[in-house]
This record gives sequence, structure tokens and C-alpha cells, in this order.
Amino acid sequence: MTGIVVVSHSRALARAAVALAEEMVHGQAVRIEIAAGLDETTFGTDAVRISEAIAAADRGEGTVVLMDLGSAVLSAELALDLLDDEIRSRAVLCAAPLVEGLVVAAVAAAGGASAQEVAAEAGGALAGKQSHFGTPAPALPAGTAAADGLTGEFTVDIPHGLHARPAARLVAQARAFDAQVDVRNRTTGSAWVPASSLSRVATLGALAGHVVEIRASGAQAAEALDHVLALAAHNFGEDMSAPVPAVPAPVATGPGLAGVAASPGIGVGPVWIRAAAAVTIPDVPSLGAAPEWRRLREAIAAVRRVVQRVRVQTARAAGDTDAAIFDAHLLLLDDVDLLGDVRERIESGQAAAPAWAAAIDRIAAEFGALTDPYLQARAADVRAVGDQVLRAVLGENAPAATGSGVLVAADLTPAEAAELDPASVTGVLLAHGSATSHAAILARARGIPAVAGIGAAVLAIPPGTAVALDGSTGEVVVDPPPDVLAAFRDRAAGLARRRDRALAGAGTRAVTQDGTEVLVGANLGSVADAAQAARSGADLAGLVRTEFLFLGRTEAPTVDEQEAVYRKIAEALGGRRITLRTLDAGGDKPLGYVPQPREDNPFLGIRGLRHSLLHPALISGQLLAMVRIARETPVSIMFPMVSTVAEVIAARRLLDTAIALAGSGTPAGLAAGIMVEVPAAALKARALGRHVDFFSIGTNDLTQYTLAAERGNPELATLSDGLDPAVLRLIGMVCREGGVPVSVCGELAADEDATALLTGLGVRELSVSPRAIPLVKDAIRGVDLKAAADLAARALDAAGPAEVRALVGACGPPR
Repeated sequence: MTGIVVVSHSRALARAAVALAEEMVHGQAVRIEIAAGLDETTFGTDAVRISEAIAAADRGEGTVVLMDLGSAVLSAELALDLLDDEIRSRAVLCAAPLVEGLVVAAVAAAGGASAQEVAAEAGGALAGKQSHFGTPAPALPAGTAAADGLTGEFTVDIPHGLHARPAARLVAQARAFDAQVDVRNRTTGSAWVPASSLSRVATLGALAGHVVEIRASGAQAAEALDHVLALAAHNFGEDMSAPVPAVPAPVATGPGLAGVAASPGIGVGPVWIRAAAAVTIPDVPSLGAAPEWRRLREAIAAVRRVVQRVRVQTARAAGDTDAAIFDAHLLLLDDVDLLGDVRERIESGQAAAPAWAAAIDRIAAEFGALTDPYLQARAADVRAVGDQVLRAVLGENAPAATGSGVLVAADLTPAEAAELDPASVTGVLLAHGSATSHAAILARARGIPAVAGIGAAVLAIPPGTAVALDGSTGEVVVDPPPDVLAAFRDRAAGLARRRDRALAGAGTRAVTQDGTEVLVGANLGSVADAAQAARSGADLAGLVRTEFLFLGRTEAPTVDEQEAVYRKIAEALGGRRITLRTLDAGGDKPLGYVPQPREDNPFLGIRGLRHSLLHPALISGQLLAMVRIARETPVSIMFPMVSTVAEVIAARRLLDTAIALAGSGTPAGLAAGIMVEVPAAALKARALGRHVDFFSIGTNDLTQYTLAAERGNPELATLSDGLDPAVLRLIGMVCREGGVPVSVCGELAADEDATALLTGLGVRELSVSPRAIPLVKDAIRGVDLKAAADLAARALDAAGPAEVRALVGACGPPR
């Protein structure tokens, strides 16, 4: 009997399709194997798993492989290259639609059809629909777009532009639909490039403020366009509240040396050298196009497994945001532009190694030619992935990064940086790179001090030489005199003591010097974030951004699906209270499946609770899921972007309806509150406080609305400061007049210069990123509330945020 393999990005989808197909054959035996998803919840495809499924399904009569979209096809092609010749010769990749094709294929296979016959039957699976609805227009050839295709545009708001992480998310979204999607940078007048190619998208040079045009054609053009625009409006999932690392001017550090701060902290220790390990490409003839291509695809599969492992390890240690760096690496391994270039070179007679190296050089050179330094730095990431594959092709192992003390290297790949051990590596000095390189980002995530961009002279420091560095200033002293070395060691010891003290006390209450407890919660955007928050000592989840459940899909999540995810977050936090913010969509964050007219100023448009009240079915389902969870764990429901009392009353009515539908009355641990993000809500705190159990101040939005300074605009970065006295006055008003507990969940909550000010104004809960929890708790323990209240009162009369920071510095913030 012909075997069948189902390849899908979603394991749940594959199982459901198989169940439907088995229903259609009425109990007849059909051999169907599933190769879907990277795990139970992570979308993706794995060529190794597909090859194993094909081998398991094959019993000598052949196998038909059905695939869903995009990289599933590439993974299936790679899987064939991993099989032995005999099994591969019997496997047929079928272009039929996954669900309809699987049903027809199962029936044909159960009837004894050959693999070719099964594939042919599956290929005609849409005939019934086509005859019912009429023959569809033929699909456009790859790389073209219809003259009357759908178009759209978005403005890049991300401070570093459309760099690796957001570009990877755009490509993944574009690949998910049966459509030809192209993009171009209208601001620079670039050419159109396929949105399915990471290498082409990333070289658009789309910086903050640039306008990117999109065009889409094909069967799912509308869906593809809507979802890409929705993703763009949500800043491609980038955390816009996270501070952008400054890129300070080089600091002179000694004869011929200069560096830039890349990762804060003091590093002292002997130098150990990680020499640049160049890969030598042997001058050998090609063994033929087929074996050389197979050799390359096997190497790519091996590297993909390594990158996936490093991504998982990084997510555990540093969170999903930093781990997402490796998503771009994974997409590059499947990049159609890159692989097409390599295949052409191989078929023209080149061996796998030189063909791959030449194609990588071309793409890296395109990055290097860009004008933006941040995007230029991505050339190093391309070469890093390229070298990994090249070593796998040649059967070489990368030199191990083992040593203790201060690591000196020309540069580090993200994978190398992710695997550095903070217990033995006391600091990093890089000849190249910058504060915005992925190596620097991962060094910061791992808490390893680093200085980058020093120049080749740093590579001449003899191994074993004592070095002291300050990753906060870029200061480096080679072979420091005893008094200088002692000063660095004292600074390092002070920071270490504070860090150790903070980590040791992370799991205990944060209580001010005069005995007042201040809760420290975590801002979460995934189940993985919740697990990290629990490890970091979070008292609660102060903000769960539920948008992650609603974005990047073609329909809203069901009540049951939402309930399951909220339950996982609650379980990860071990019964601590979770604050679930209702869907903060609309305006600048549209949903592709919810029609909404274009707005000239989406920041002042239909967003947050306004959007939910216009689409009650969405929020009603969400509230029902939240109420169900509240029967098991303490839940605070938080409504975003509130401006009027009437909005709160309407939201409370919807919540009362959800409570009635859930049954068993109001859960004992259920609370309802609002976010204070606009001045109107702060000014009406007394009236709003009569209808809620708590306030949570979103200082990012409150700051931009108070100062009329859009927080994503780099030109207004110095103006958009949460320590502006006007913003502090509004926070103080909410605390004084609201009559309910007040928390802060914006970026200001993690600013240790603000800890005494916020507590002095009356804030009794701070919600920050999981990694910031221990240090924020430690800062709270150094606060004297009476002194903090006096400091806050003086700050309200200051001329601006610089004067406020000077007041804080003069009073000596707790360290």
C-alpha cells in the first residue's frame, strides 16, 4: 500500500486533517505519517523529521508527501536529499492542497492505488470546488505581481529599522500564504524584492521613518496583505518599551586603543584569545550536481538543528525577545534567493563549498553596502551562518570557545556569544562589532561586560595579560597599575555584591526601609516569559499582553484556546496573581480579520477598549476565558486605553455577562481595573476609581500623550522622557485621588532612578521585564518612604527631566 506523509507547520492542523481523512475511509487501513510542527505548540517544519516519516511510511510501494505552505516545501525537498536512493526514488512530492488532497489521497491509497496514482488523484482534489464556484484564474508565475494586484504601505517605527528580527517575522508571514508578496523601500526608491526572501528584505535598508510598499497577488493576496500590514502596525512584535542601547563615542583606553560600551558591568581578569578561525575552501572538482546539492542540503539540515538548539537555550536564559535573533538565521537557511543562487552555481559545475561561499559573499556584501551601521552589522550574521554551513559541508568543527577571564576576539557570532559561560568569562573585548551587534545583545542578556569596536590592536594583547574593562563606559585598561586594578576590582565587587544580594532576595518580598511592601511583577508576552518571570522572583504577572494570541492569524482564537494559554501562564507562575490585559488592538495595531477603516492618526483613533466595545464578540469571548481561569487562580482583568467613565461602565457590563455565562458566581480572586495611558484618565481618577479595583499606569503611552511626542520617533527621544515633571504630576494625581491601589507597568517602572520617585508618589506595584525583577526589588529595599515623598515633591516643581535626574542623583538612589 502507498504510504502518505503529511507535512505541516502546525501539528494540531496535521492531526485534524488526518482524523478527517481516516473518517472518509471508514476504518480501512491507511499508512499515514505526520511530520508537523517543531513541537506541540511551535510552528515550523524539520527536514530530518520529514525524512524519518517518509522512511517510516514506505513499505516498498512508494510514498506521497503532502505539504502546506512556504518552507514546508523547501523542508520536504531537503528531506528527499537526506534519504537513501531507493526510498527517495519511490517518494512523490505532491502539490495538492493539504486537507482536500489528503482526503482524496487516503481514499486512493486504501483502494490500492500506486504512489503516482495517489498523487494524481490528490492533485485533482479541488475539481469539485472549481466546478461549483467556477474555474479560478491561473496563478501568476513566481516573481511577478498582477498589474491590478493589491497594494499597501507602512512606515517603519522600529528605532533600528527593519533589522533581522522584524525582517524575519515579515518573511515568515509572507511565506504563510498562497500569494506572491513583494516589498520595496519607497523612501530610498529601491527595487521590488520578494517578501519571502530574508536576504532580499533585509537589504532594503528600511530605517525608522522609511515608508515600505507592499504588493500582493494570487489566491490569498488579500489575506497576505492584511496580515503583513497588521504585523507592521504592531512593529513586527518588537518591544517598543525596551530602551534602545546608546551607542557612545569611543573612549580612549590607552596607546592606540579605543572602544564603545557594548554590555554594562566591570570585567577584570587575564586575557585569553579566541583567534578568528577562517575556513579554507579546498580546490576540488565537483562530484556532480546531484551529490553536491545533497551534500549541501545535509549540511544545512545539520546546522538548522544546531541553531534550533541554541535558540531554545537562549530563550530559557534570556527570554524570547533575544532568542528571536536566531529566527533570522533559520530563515536564511531556507532563503529562496540564497538557495537558488547556490543551486545555479552547483549546476554550472561548482562544488558545494565554493558555491555556498560565493553566494554568502554576495549577500554579505549587499548588507555591507548599506548606509546604516546597524544594518551593516548584519553582514557579520550572514557570514556567521555561512561559516557554520561551510564547516558542515567540509566536515570541520568550529574551535571551542573555552577559557576563563577576559575573552579577546575579532568578533563573535551570535551562536558563540549565546554559549559563553558567565561563570568563567569575566568580560569580552572585540576588535570589531558595535553596541547594536547581536553579539553585544546576547552578551548583555547573559550579563557579561563587553567593549566592542576597539580595533585590530586589541588582538595583539598577549594571552595572560591583566585587563580591566567597564562595559558601561567603554573604558579599557591593559596591564593596569596596582591602584587602577584595585579601583576596578572594588567597582566590580560592589556591583557583584549588589547583584548577588538582588538575586538572593529575588524570591522574597520587596519592603522599604520603613516597612511598606511594594509588589514587583512581570510584563509578559508568552508562556515562556511567564516561566522566566517565576525563576526571577516575580510576585505576580503585572501585565500579560494578550495580543500575542490574536496577531499573525486569520481568525480570532477560540475561548477554549485562550483559556488553555492563560492556564499555562498561571501554572508557570505557580498560583501567583496574573493581570490579563484585554485585547489592545485597533488603531496602530489592526487585526487582519476585523474590518477597520483607515485612520489618519491611529494613535488617536479606534484602539484599546474603544476597539473592543465596537467588536463585543471579541472581548466577550476573551472575558469568558479569563473568568473561567479566575475560578482556579487569582486574576486581575485590565482594560486598556480608557478615556471615559462610560467606557468603563460598558466594559463592566460585558464582564458581568461573562461571569453569568461561566456560572458559579463571581470568582473570589477576580479583580477588574484599567490602564491609565491618557491624561484624561489621570485627570478623572477620582470618578474612574469608583468603578474599578485598581489602576495600572502605562507610562510609555502616558508620556507620549502628555508631551505630544511619539515614543517611536528617534528625533523626539530626548523629549519623550517619563521623568518629565508633567508626567510625574499625573502619576501623583492618580495615586492621591483614585482611591484604589496603583501600579506602573511602563518602561519607567524598571528605571532605578525612578524607584524612589514612584514609591514617593504612592505607587505600590511595579511591573517590569522578568530580568529586571531582582534589581528593582533590591532598589525598593533601599527606599525610605518619607525621604522618597520629599524627593517626589521637589521633582514636581523641577523644570524638566534632566533636573529631576539631578535631584535623584544628589539624593543618592539606592544601589
